[in-house]
Amino acid sequence: MPIEVLQKLSLMAVAQGRSLKAYIEQILINKANSISIEVHENPSPSGDEWFENTDNMESVNRGIQEMKEGQGRAYTMDEIRKSLGV
Repeated sequence: MPIEVLQKLSLMAVAQGRSLKAYIEQILINKANSISIEVHENPSPSGDEWFENTDNMESVNRGIQEMKEGQGRAYTMDEIRKSLGV
């Protein structure tokens, strides 16, 4: 941490009658308590509802398992375009 920042934080800590360590801890605790973290099982960054369907997710998980077991095949975008005729 830059010395200038530590100096400023030290002054702020003294003004509140705290040690620098206690002051920084309180800042971090307050920040952590103000953050709301939500965990979703939906792997889509956009929250696509397709992934909320249990049948769809079972299919995805089967595909992942098949790939881990060496039973699947990855296709390039060119292969996919060719098979679709686009």
